[in-house]
Amino acid sequence: MITFKRSLESERLITYSKHVFEYELQKRLNLTKVNAPLFVSQNSGLNDNLNGVEKPVSFKLGGKSHEIVHSLAKWKRWYLGQLEASIGEGIVTDMKAIRADEELSPIHSHLVDQWDWEKVITKEDRTLDTLIAHGKAVYEALKVTDAKILEKLNMESKLPTDLKIIHTEDLYKEYPKLSAKEREHAITKTHGAILLIGIGDKLSSGVAHDFRAPDYDDWTTKDGSGKPGMNADILVWDETREMSLEISSMGVRVDEEVLAHQLKITGQDKRKELPFHRALLRGELPYTIGGGIGQSRVVMFVNKTAEISTVQPIFDAY
Repeated sequence: MITFKRSLESERLITYSKHVFEYELQKRLNLTKVNAPLFVSQNSGLNDNLNGVEKPVSFKLGGKSHEIVHSLAKWKRWYLGQLEASIGEGIVTDMKAIRADEELSPIHSHLVDQWDWEKVITKEDRTLDTLIAHGKAVYEALKVTDAKILEKLNMESKLPTDLKIIHTEDLYKEYPKLSAKEREHAITKTHGAILLIGIGDKLSSGVAHDFRAPDYDDWTTKDGSGKPGMNADILVWDETREMSLEISSMGVRVDEEVLAHQLKITGQDKRKELPFHRALLRGELPYTIGGGIGQSRVVMFVNKTAEISTVQPIFDAY
């Protein structure tokens, strides 16, 4: 049964929210909109392995096995190489994915929709400063979108002027008795918006804040203070749900050395033989930074709704 009421006006607001955010994102990051694949070859190495246990929806075409994408984290980098994009140029796509093993919740659905973006940088630009600058640009796009939508709703944005930047190790030390998710809620409630750096490698507790696949984000390179990770999540305090909401996951992508290292420490050396990984290890792909930004989550946040079902297509009416 349909358990909520929708209207043409609410659909117009959803469309407008996406239009505003995408425009602001493209402008700030110098991105060109491109079309995205719904599926990739199973043996290409292009699909996102997520936590390594989720099974992609698969099927055969012409006798070859293909998979519905989980995300386009690796495809974007490969495609920028095909496009021969220059340093400073990037792409953004409307990514639609099916994650059949997703645990459903008010912010999780089997349908995943993201703005997947990727941008060419130099090897020398593979730094924490580059990550932070791009994280701030994504946040600025969100702030503008939030302000414009809330103006239509006769409300004022409560997003802070700046992101609070913190490493997962420092967050752990601030809240050592809390779980990783509880720490995220606590810090985001205090500061309103967070750029949480360093997700994937182990903390001093011996446990990682969260898992990251080894073949796109660089989560092992150490900063000047010895803390690992050139990737981050953007979290905002969602007053509608009264908890933190992850808007984006992003990162400086692995280079040849980091890919080999992260494959080794995660026991996935066999992935070196896949076409994507072979090309990267041979230095045939551009150095990039990129990320995914949840479309439904952005719309939920700026429209102040508590359920992802209020902003996604209705799958079953009965």
